[in-house]
Amino acid sequence: MSLKIAIAQINATVGDLAGNAAKIAEFAERARAAGADLLLTPELALCGYPPEDLLLRPDFYRACARELDALAARIAGIAVLVGHPEDCDGKRYNAATLLADGRQVATYRKQRLPNYEVFDEERYFEAGDAACVVTVQGVRCGINICADIWEEGAAEAAHAAGAELLLVLNASPYHLDKHEDRVAVLRERIAATGMPALYANLVGGQDELVFDGGSFVLDGAGNETCRLPQFAEALEIVELVDGQPRPGTQAPAQPLEAQVYAALVLGVRDYLGKNGFPGAIIGLSGGIDSALTLAVAVDALGADKVRAVMMPSPYTADISLEDSRQMVRTLGVRYDEIPIAPAMQTYDAMLAKEFAGLPSDTTEENLQARIRGNILMALSNKTGALVLTTGNKSEMAVGYCTLYGDMAGGFAVIKDVFKTFVYRLSRWVNREREIIPERIITRPPSAELKPGQTDQDSLPPYEVLDAIMQAYMERDESPREIIARGYAEADVRRVVRLLRIAEYKRRQAPVGIRVTQRGFGKDWRYPITNRYRDEF
Repeated sequence: MSLKIAIAQINATVGDLAGNAAKIAEFAERARAAGADLLLTPELALCGYPPEDLLLRPDFYRACARELDALAARIAGIAVLVGHPEDCDGKRYNAATLLADGRQVATYRKQRLPNYEVFDEERYFEAGDAACVVTVQGVRCGINICADIWEEGAAEAAHAAGAELLLVLNASPYHLDKHEDRVAVLRERIAATGMPALYANLVGGQDELVFDGGSFVLDGAGNETCRLPQFAEALEIVELVDGQPRPGTQAPAQPLEAQVYAALVLGVRDYLGKNGFPGAIIGLSGGIDSALTLAVAVDALGADKVRAVMMPSPYTADISLEDSRQMVRTLGVRYDEIPIAPAMQTYDAMLAKEFAGLPSDTTEENLQARIRGNILMALSNKTGALVLTTGNKSEMAVGYCTLYGDMAGGFAVIKDVFKTFVYRLSRWVNREREIIPERIITRPPSAELKPGQTDQDSLPPYEVLDAIMQAYMERDESPREIIARGYAEADVRRVVRLLRIAEYKRRQAPVGIRVTQRGFGKDWRYPITNRYRDEF
């Protein structure tokens, strides 16, 4: 007995019901032409994921229901399993419906609703409580949706209801090493049931989230028989013979640097593309963060849609100008230099009376950053292009950034990339040819807001800062536990204090791409007004 199932790894856009339905119909037709009996789509493919508070609107459910009916009428010669939100007798579900012969054959309702990290599904949905098994070409197929497989219960219930094969619709966002986690948990379900499984994952950028695709198939022994590429749409036909999947496409595993870079590129491309921005503007500094951001933007949008602006001050080193000029020549982007010394002099004169008798400090440094922010935002307003900010996760963690200055912009590309990983990514960008000038990578990082300044004047070495932050933020270790790892108590106290007092800045930062298991966004919700002090 043979069954052919197509995995539709699609890039859905939240709220574009007609566009998403058209894409599903297109993939269904391609799959039908290739001989497939069933098309498997990702979680909530009809409306995009996550719809967030659109799911609180009754009209949203009505619109989804109309689009699902219209899609069913378009499908012929193949069955399609579609993820969608459902309102049934006043209860709302994360659902998947099998469409065949112009009608809705059966509907499954997600049983495990994640309410951690970036997920808030208990805010929107009721949990389903019943297995759903559909028969396609004589094969009994159980249906699960994403979080259902992350703990026991739902897959086992499908098996108990007679399922021989598990179909899993997913909208699983990317973070470091996520693919391995997905394979591991699905293997646990297979070990408990003996059923082979097809895992269809969403792909594309949605605000701070990036979905990486990487859909895969496991046989009844837990062996990976097929893996689709990451960060790209794909259609794969999986043939099952006597209940087991035959070997199919095996997209090669990418190194971590390649994965993160691809996530950043896709996140930028979809944020600007889906929101209709004509291009991007980046303030170059001659430093590694803006250089990496520029490289990502060009790969995401094309050189013709990217503009780089260098805004030198009297403290800008000649090598910063030289390296910036070299990089824009290499990439072929538009480049402008707008010196800020005249604006600095004007501010000095305007504030001379107010600042009389007071020493220069970070106030004057922040003014430089804010002058640059004003220039970039003026160019953005005039052209419609979006300003991409260039701050990294290490800086965001400790507040080494200026409100309305280098934080001014519309999208924070490397907001969730630690400084130490910025260097790794920059080396990866240069793996075949020098795109980021070598001197940018090797020189000590500096904000260049006063003579001879380096980042380490204000911060611990980035290797130390990042290690402390990863322990404290991503693993929730206490300062006492971090010190026990061998880090100096003074460094730990300093970093934790800076993290705490910078919360108000992070709340005002642009949304940015999440690539770690915990970013400064949906999954970091600490109070600004907070007198709790950690255990030392």
